[in-house]
Amino acid sequence: MAVPNNSSYDDIEAELDFSDIEAKYRVDLDDNLDNLIVVDGAPVIDRPKLEKLIAKISKEFAKKGAPVKPENIFVPWDDSTGKSKGFIFMDLGNADAATHAANAMNGHPFDARHTFYVNKFADIEQFANMDETYVEPKVEEYRPKEHLKAWLADPQGRDQYVTYRGDDVEIHWHGKLSQCEVAYSKKNWTELYVSWSPMGTYFATLFRQGVRLWGGTSWEPQQRFAHPLVKLIDFSPCEQYVVTWSHDPIAVPPNLPQGPEFFSPEDEGNNIAVWDIKSGHLLRTFPTSLLEGEDFATKKQMQWPALKWSLDDKFVARVTPGQQISVYELPSMGLHDKKSIKIEGVVDFEWCPHGDKDRDEAEKAAKSGKTPKKTKENMLAYWTPEVANQPARVTLLEFPSRRILRQKNLFNVTECKLYWQNQGDFLCVKVDRHTKTKKSILCSLEIFRIREKDFPVEVVELKETVTDFSWEPKGERFAIVSSNDPNLGNPAPGITVKTDISFYQLDRGKNDFRLLRTLASRTSNTIRWSPRGRHVVLATVGSSTKSELEFWDLDFNNEDRREGQATEWGSGIQHVGSADHYGVTDVEWDPSGRYLATSASAWRHTLENGYAIWDFRGQVIEKHVLDRFKQFIWRPRPPTLLTKEQQRQIRRNLKEYSRIFDEDDAAEESNVSAELIAHRKRLVDEWNAWRVRCKRDLVDEKRSRGQRVDDDTHAEEKEEIEEWVDEVIEQIEEVAE
Repeated sequence: MAVPNNSSYDDIEAELDFSDIEAKYRVDLDDNLDNLIVVDGAPVIDRPKLEKLIAKISKEFAKKGAPVKPENIFVPWDDSTGKSKGFIFMDLGNADAATHAANAMNGHPFDARHTFYVNKFADIEQFANMDETYVEPKVEEYRPKEHLKAWLADPQGRDQYVTYRGDDVEIHWHGKLSQCEVAYSKKNWTELYVSWSPMGTYFATLFRQGVRLWGGTSWEPQQRFAHPLVKLIDFSPCEQYVVTWSHDPIAVPPNLPQGPEFFSPEDEGNNIAVWDIKSGHLLRTFPTSLLEGEDFATKKQMQWPALKWSLDDKFVARVTPGQQISVYELPSMGLHDKKSIKIEGVVDFEWCPHGDKDRDEAEKAAKSGKTPKKTKENMLAYWTPEVANQPARVTLLEFPSRRILRQKNLFNVTECKLYWQNQGDFLCVKVDRHTKTKKSILCSLEIFRIREKDFPVEVVELKETVTDFSWEPKGERFAIVSSNDPNLGNPAPGITVKTDISFYQLDRGKNDFRLLRTLASRTSNTIRWSPRGRHVVLATVGSSTKSELEFWDLDFNNEDRREGQATEWGSGIQHVGSADHYGVTDVEWDPSGRYLATSASAWRHTLENGYAIWDFRGQVIEKHVLDRFKQFIWRPRPPTLLTKEQQRQIRRNLKEYSRIFDEDDAAEESNVSAELIAHRKRLVDEWNAWRVRCKRDLVDEKRSRGQRVDDDTHAEEKEEIEEWVDEVIEQIEEVAE
């Protein structure tokens, strides 16, 4: 047998076709880089910490809906130092997952010192091959943004208010009758209700998709918060943050956009969301049910706002009933000091508002060249019920030092309510006590004096049930609504509960709160102080039979006091007017304290819905009966920027300002009179022209019929003479200085 040489084998192999076998067993290398991302900003570590780092990174990505397996995370190493290089590569499996991870994790704070910056690997390759030729960018034309507080510069100094009727929302200017006009209106501007921010900067509308904020002179959208089926909204005092709530728990579908403005899988099941207004970013979410395993159906009505803000927007807190108060720092929303304030049995708390006295002290220190005192810390008050052998207790707590400033023990307590005076000078704790037999309820007012040493407490004992309490703004008076009517608590239809209205004031001479006056046998159940104090309105709200409004002045004889005349205690309280608004549901003063608005909302009943505006004496300015009327809200004003000295200077020159205002009013009235006279003269001229035209038509018709036409037809026209009589209504003589 002949053996072929090597060349024969080569020839045979060349003639064979292996293409089908190669195609079957070919291994294709994946050169698609769209599923890869590069994460910069990772911690630089040693090899022993690698496994722990990868596990934590994988967990962080999973929280944002971008799960990645640890084996698909590659960490480059620096051989010279034996440490990682500070960036990592990840394989997300497909291009869509990589895009989602890049969007969700870019800018994500990994810890206190490291922030992730994520790019797709394909993008890096694209930028590496880009043309580096410098092209001068085109300068865009500068377009100034509208000032969000532009309404404060109104030449007439008018306030604004919003009305919501049917599907129409209108924003009105309020001033003299000639100055009242609609500033802006829009149909279907909201699907639920509308709201102003605390200083009037933003206007909020609620939709099924979330909340929209509007502002500026053209009312352009300023921000949006995607909280589906939102029902409630609450702003922080300085308008930096907003809280939203929905009865439906948060659900994150797979196709929901990801980013700092949207919910992530870790937010699922929660109801409350905290947002940053300027950036629109979601800061944190909370569940409505604050206790683990608590049944929502057995809870009492949810307290709103669920989160309570310190007045400087530095802290926000929530209470876990019976357990603790959790305080969170802004803007990180991290738990302060990484622990809550454990308080056994705690029921409720309130932050202390800041007053103007600290600002005044700083101004005086600046004038005298002294160093201003250290800014006082925030303060909150909370109460706990009787637990075992321990009495109920009210506590004043300094924060963030968490130092207890004052505690007051209370006995036989059924319930407490906390009322801060708006300057933080006083705290009133309304205490409902039960007798030993627990068959009746007594009430007392525990008043803490915050500005005095050791926070002394004064007790005002009352024999009736107190249904409403209200401090006078920037004052040392308060008013209460009390009643011992047997129908209180269970009023039958058509029966109005009889009440007493009492005013108390701090007597500096005797250093205690004394009763000024009691108005007996009233039906009023609501107290509304003017924002500037002094004036107060007593209203009967929510009754089907009574709808009275009583206007009172608590400093009616103020001029006598200034002149040094002795006045009897409580004699300054004077009734200045009464009014009636059938079916009234809401009562609200305007920011200036000169006008009061009352409204009857279709959300409560459907009888004579609408609104009315009154002056501080109870004289009606305007009244509108509107079907399907829902809401009336005055636009708030921010605190004044004037110093106390500048305000005193304005008060000293009030007569000069009044003279200018009187001249403007007279000029406006003169213009109105001139317009009225011109209008009347135009009507007379039109009437005379019509008469002349009719007579000519009559003459032409007679001639066409061949009838005799008198030549003196035109001579019969009478001459009209207008006589103007000036009448002096009032004459004032002033001696020029």
